Amino acid sequence: MDRPLAFSLVIPAFEEAVRLPRFLDAATAYLACRYPGAHEILVVDDGSRDETAAVAARAGGPVRVIRQARNTGKGAAVRAGMLAARGALRLFADADGSTPITEERRLTDALAAGYDIAIGSRAAAGGIQTWVGEDVPDDGAPHWQVRRARYVCGRVFARLVNVAVGTRIADTQCGFKLFRADAAASLFADVVCDGWAFDVEVLALAERRGLRVVEVPVSWHETPGSKIRVLRDGARMLRALWEIRRRCAREATAAGAPSMPRRRSAT
Repeated sequence: MDRPLAFSLVIPAFEEAVRLPRFLDAATAYLACRYPGAHEILVVDDGSRDETAAVAARAGGPVRVIRQARNTGKGAAVRAGMLAARGALRLFADADGSTPITEERRLTDALAAGYDIAIGSRAAAGGIQTWVGEDVPDDGAPHWQVRRARYVCGRVFARLVNVAVGTRIADTQCGFKLFRADAAASLFADVVCDGWAFDVEVLALAERRGLRVVEVPVSWHETPGSKIRVLRDGARMLRALWEIRRRCAREATAAGAPSMPRRRSAT
């Protein structure tokens, strides 16, 4: 169990017994070819009341199940998985498979170019956006399909993140992010946000610490069954942004540094 691995996939899952199997099957087959004998898959069951843990356990092989005693939030689940992972590269991906596991190559290539963190993006240059219901050409380019309402909400939240926290990242919320082991261990040890806004805190900390972060366009399609509710979770995420801003300001004051994260080049 202490043997170092090349790659870890962390999948946070809350009541994903229906959507998880397809993505888990695809990930198991892909990683067996991509990192034979040198990878692991950690499914973090965030206090599910359905068969999520049992579904994951039946996968066998390199799949480990981490069970949270109660539903704490996606941030807490990702944190638990990232800190338990053993891979030199550590990717977390949403259980619904909105981003195909094969997009991992785009992020890995970015880390090979010298970045510490590569984040899947639905706003980065090079991607092609289409609306749900439109045809997507098989041209090898990253495409993302989204409903207009969700697109508008995403752009508004991105702007709020820019203003409140200072990061210039265009899409903080895509659930497909790859970290070098040292970056993952240091950042997730200090992240305290348990909810949906944890991505913002991770990236704000990364920028403040001078880590090289790059947005990489990846294919993404909206999948039915999202756990996010705009009114309920939107208010929580706004409160979380305020708390993240305050923590960044306090830490910066203690360190004698600027209170807002510095912009890092993505080139």
